[in-house]
Amino acid sequence: MTYPTFLSFQKRVLAFAFLVLVSASSAWAIDPDSYVASRKSKGSFALSAGGRSAPLLTSPTDFPGVVRAVRNLQADIRQVTGAEPALMTGNPASASELVLIGTLGKSPLIDQLVKARKLDVSGIVGKWETSLTQVIDKPMPGVDQALVIVGSDKRGTIYGIYDLSAQIGVSPWNWWADVPAVSQPSLYVLPGRHSQGTPAVKYRGIFINDEAPALSGWSKEKFGGFNHKFYEHVFELILRLKGNYLWPAMWGNAFYDDDAMNPKLADEYGVVIGTSHHEPLMRAHDEWRRYGQKTPWNYQKNDSTLREFWRTGIRRMGTNESIISVGMRGDGDEPMSRESNTALLERIVADQRTIIGEVTGKDPSQTPQLWALYKEVQEYYEKGMRVPDDVTLLLCDDNWGNIRKLPAVGTPKRSGGYGIYYHFDYVGGPRNYKWLNTNPIARTWEQMHLAYKHGVDRIWIVNVGDIKPMEFPIEFFLDYAWNPDRWPASKLPEYTRLWAEKQFGAKHAPAIAQILTRYTQYNARRKPELLSPTTYSLTNYREAETVVADYNNLLAEAERIGRELPATHQDAYFQLVLHPVKACATVNEMYVAAGRNQWYAKQGRAATNQLAQQVEQLFERDAQISRFYNDTLAGGKWSHLMDQTHIGYTYWQQPEKNKMPAVQTLTLPQPADMGVAIDGSAAWWPAESGEAVLPAFDAFHQQTSYIDVFNRGQTPFGYTAEAGAPWLKLSSSAGSVDKETRLLVSIDWKRVPVGTQRAPITISGPDGKRITVQAIVHNPAGLKPDALAGFVASNGYESLNADRPTRTVETGSITWLRIPDIGRTGSGMTIVPVTAASIDKPAGTSPRLEYRIHIAESGPVQVQTYLSPTLNVNDNKGLRFAISFDDEAPQLIDIHANETNRVWEQSVANNVRLITSRHTIDQPGEHVLKIWMVDPAVVFQKVVIDQGGVKPSYLGPPEHVSQARPGAN
Repeated sequence: MTYPTFLSFQKRVLAFAFLVLVSASSAWAIDPDSYVASRKSKGSFALSAGGRSAPLLTSPTDFPGVVRAVRNLQADIRQVTGAEPALMTGNPASASELVLIGTLGKSPLIDQLVKARKLDVSGIVGKWETSLTQVIDKPMPGVDQALVIVGSDKRGTIYGIYDLSAQIGVSPWNWWADVPAVSQPSLYVLPGRHSQGTPAVKYRGIFINDEAPALSGWSKEKFGGFNHKFYEHVFELILRLKGNYLWPAMWGNAFYDDDAMNPKLADEYGVVIGTSHHEPLMRAHDEWRRYGQKTPWNYQKNDSTLREFWRTGIRRMGTNESIISVGMRGDGDEPMSRESNTALLERIVADQRTIIGEVTGKDPSQTPQLWALYKEVQEYYEKGMRVPDDVTLLLCDDNWGNIRKLPAVGTPKRSGGYGIYYHFDYVGGPRNYKWLNTNPIARTWEQMHLAYKHGVDRIWIVNVGDIKPMEFPIEFFLDYAWNPDRWPASKLPEYTRLWAEKQFGAKHAPAIAQILTRYTQYNARRKPELLSPTTYSLTNYREAETVVADYNNLLAEAERIGRELPATHQDAYFQLVLHPVKACATVNEMYVAAGRNQWYAKQGRAATNQLAQQVEQLFERDAQISRFYNDTLAGGKWSHLMDQTHIGYTYWQQPEKNKMPAVQTLTLPQPADMGVAIDGSAAWWPAESGEAVLPAFDAFHQQTSYIDVFNRGQTPFGYTAEAGAPWLKLSSSAGSVDKETRLLVSIDWKRVPVGTQRAPITISGPDGKRITVQAIVHNPAGLKPDALAGFVASNGYESLNADRPTRTVETGSITWLRIPDIGRTGSGMTIVPVTAASIDKPAGTSPRLEYRIHIAESGPVQVQTYLSPTLNVNDNKGLRFAISFDDEAPQLIDIHANETNRVWEQSVANNVRLITSRHTIDQPGEHVLKIWMVDPAVVFQKVVIDQGGVKPSYLGPPEHVSQARPGAN
């Protein structure tokens, strides 16, 4: 490429430093590629200075969509500077400085500059959607200096215009999320040639889907429905995000039929219109209900009616820029009937292409088409069905963000290329997910990177539900589609920080970025619609309480930042940051409280009724949060957008209304009655006949454990706690219990004797009741924490995050890549390049991850490997890896062996694929666990070595924090 390529996000993220947060004299640039500053410099162009903005000049012969974008730029400059620039067309009036905007071949003034060799467009001419922004001195008589924005085509010019809008500090979410443009009196464009380059993916778009009840209720109230008044906002948003493609809302709606201005304005704006994967030839699904005359949606029985129905769609499309979906599914996005076969579907496509050719008067190959391999349609393809080479094969994910199929490396190129239909929202099994954003950009990156490197670059379209609240992943998806090479995995944290900075300024951007990363990671490990009172373990690894604490700590940080932001940014902050954290923290805490309520009721705890009240309060808080979003936020601008039900699912479909989890209440006896529960056990004493033993303590992890003392009556009581050894530390030795209290147990490692120790802790309460809890402590002789390198097993297991190997083995062409925050509890590791050849028999110097682990006992072990739920994108085998200890032969594991629908449902619901292998440890001591690369595309999140000590939990045992030598693990 002749000119530097700069991804729009990085460029547009430049100057959003608030005047309230930075001095008025500081430069606006956030990153080196920004080209707008607040100070004049040599050769810079004064876009706005001294209360005056340079006029904007366009040609009356340019595209109407370009003129619309120029008017928006005019409003954006006024919004930022308070000085509205004049808008001129044709020949410039007297102006020493101006902004000249136009498209090659459509603007005589631009073409004249090119002809006079004052503007070099060799880097953009003939390219798709490419722009150039440049300051030119003495461009024409009477003009001393001009800022020229030129596009290779209509959208190229439009993207150049909106890039400048973003550069001066107007977020694409200015209207859609109320992100304000902060006042800046002076704007200067730096000299030089500025280009965003040519997009890597040709068509980049969104699908508005599953739009009831939220978006449909909002659009009806605000615009009267999904009409052109609504879509004008959608078109502008897509273009500001450098997208170019839309599948319109279709459940009960019909883009062409509902409002004739819809397609007219789409074409004028420059947005390519398509229809979803089950709506052939530009006819919306609901149009068959309207005009199908109650005849069957069946080509074998009703082919002539269907052909005429489709012909009307192509005739109505006219010359509007479109991508036509071909093929056929059952009515209402259902599978075709059983009698459907490959030959019939091939005939359908052939007949559809005949219609396209006859109506357009062109060879069908001249009209863009796609065939979506969605659900069962992929099976037809795998059984041999083919479409003409010019038809784009739209590959699909599994509706849960896991791509189902990719072209094999070395597959001959198709003239129509390949595309991807991806999901941020879904209605269907195992559970709808429509409420809030549960899509970490790390997972989107990993899957779309996989697709791009396999040559999928013609169409990327993502199901975004109601648009809101998917703002952040939508922008990432479209930015990544524009230039995947700009955002490698290592820069994902930077992307998030820059996005936060663009919306809220530099001061809080790192902290906001952490909140965005964490809340999506937390939401992804279990989508809110899938939560239940028993999702997280109430007893093992303090899992449930840790989940609640994680969310509430995140909420406290989000609220702290919100208090420090100016009033102008409160609405945007609530929508983009605070609301999803607050709402999901509330729902997770409610379900955990409901689980504790049921558990406590079984034990007759006095806190049972208090937990029932807490569940009721949290359920009401959830409703209040939604009401605030709908009724109060931004003066009611977003009413209905939080109408989506999300509590009380009993199967895949949403409940008609939110339903609080069931709770129990108890009638407690008057007298006090002491009970004791311990860390890691669902039992309680004295009801349990066996011994109460805490999880073991060891010198390598220096754990803290707990004992809960609780009341089973109405009357408070006093207790004492006595440690049976001087090195055994208790957080309290005596106190009063109304409902419950927790004692923390730890070890004074400077005083504990060498070897294995056992000491009692005696809890004494009312009526002479005494309960003894045993503490077991391992302090091995001659084996000190700082003398060990690596991980140390404890309590019969070792848990480690995959991104912390003690050694990585790579080759010259194959390396290991860390993907930040892709795991449920951490980051992940995978192989790059993702197109690397498989290694069917790993050995010797094959690529692998090594984890040095000290295991105190010999014998059988199970290794549980936690993987991202990637699907088998290969043609003829599952994705594989190998695993071994020390010098044993690697066990080859196919992660998709015995794949069933039930296995898939479990993997996507849990957002992890858990693989178990069995090994034998021949002697105590140091061992090396090796994870070998066999196939690329496998993402390793976590590894647990189980010697019989692993207890049930959702996330698995947390990673052991070892006191081993620093840097060892």
